[in-house]
Amino acid sequence: MNRDLLSEGTPQMTTGPSWPAIVKALPFLDPELLTVFADGVLAVLEWLRPRGIRTHPSLYPLVPALAPLAALPGIHGGGLAIVETLFPVIEKMGVRIFYETTAVKLIQDEDNRVVGLKATDRDNATVIIDAKSVILASGGGGFEGNPAMVVQYMGPDARYMRPVAKGGWYNKGEGIRMALEINAAPAGDYAECHRQPIDPRSSVSEALVHAYPLGIVVNTRGERFIDEAPNSMDGYLEEPLRALVKQPGGIGYFIFDSQIDETPNWRVMIRSDQPAIEGANLSELAEKLGLAPSALHATVASFNQGCPQGPVDTRIFDGRRTTGVTPPKSNWARPISKPPFRCYPMIASNTFTLGGLKVTRDAQVVTASGVKIQGLYAAGETIGMFYGDYVGATSVLRGLVFGRQAGAHAGRASTSKAPSG
Repeated sequence: MNRDLLSEGTPQMTTGPSWPAIVKALPFLDPELLTVFADGVLAVLEWLRPRGIRTHPSLYPLVPALAPLAALPGIHGGGLAIVETLFPVIEKMGVRIFYETTAVKLIQDEDNRVVGLKATDRDNATVIIDAKSVILASGGGGFEGNPAMVVQYMGPDARYMRPVAKGGWYNKGEGIRMALEINAAPAGDYAECHRQPIDPRSSVSEALVHAYPLGIVVNTRGERFIDEAPNSMDGYLEEPLRALVKQPGGIGYFIFDSQIDETPNWRVMIRSDQPAIEGANLSELAEKLGLAPSALHATVASFNQGCPQGPVDTRIFDGRRTTGVTPPKSNWARPISKPPFRCYPMIASNTFTLGGLKVTRDAQVVTASGVKIQGLYAAGETIGMFYGDYVGATSVLRGLVFGRQAGAHAGRASTSKAPSG
């Protein structure tokens, strides 16, 4: 048994390197890792700008999750723009990219240092890549594109979710699986993912239906089942969608009227390429949705009766709350009464899974005993950082910050010590 675990006295908060080995491997968010992340955000954005990555201010019309994040610029074009902009840059530098190649197994030498990996090409032929270090990043990072792993870790309700973007289907979890096979420590919440509402009619990537806090959401029985606008952005990003997957068929219907046009830029929150389903009255809308008109009428009437009078203010959590309605709507509650009545169907998408690997501040993967696995790093979805809920606007930044950390440390390591074997 580790002597540190038997020591007497009151435990004191210390820095990561002085923790007992087993503590280094425990699945919790290392405060040192969080500090590295927070300190690295602005630096990595500045590092990207001269390399062709553009940023832009947010036009999102609802309250941001965290006030400091509202001041951060967004990446113009998101993750796809980062890949399409930087890949040609690194190829000109002489980096070879293996397209349509799937990682299968990490290769270790006699000292358990990672010295390469086994992969397969488009014809399933073996490809051996020798390397002084291996960095596991997105693609095989999360496992939202692997239905078996999703249901295994997240339970049967997860069968109603699909990746938020087409590229998510390629995230089969190979990176996590390969690392766990060599005794890497898991971290992050394997039972959870970051969910976003999408239009199931659409085949485009990120067909988001984020405007649902501006109306009501009903299930196939025509009943409300969530507080559409609780008192935090995280609340209407995650918890309502956990409830959505438990509804019949995992589907809901965002119902709203023409008063939504009073909210500037509300269309920014709808990215579906499909038009809203519209009805001149609630009965017509219900019939188009396959809902019982009487049930939808009853739900809307009850909701309207509980709404306060007056305008809503989406710039703040305005506290305009329903009374006598279950479940309540805590903010931005106004009657659904001004035709035409419109709807977007919505399901919960799996944006990315939260379970991943435990890493140090330099993005080095550690074993289940808390020891660094020499030559193995992780970045992006492969790192387990989130527990329970996802903090908005941090996913791409996580990949950028720790990708840069991993690359820098691996580069230094490769010049200071050659791998054995």
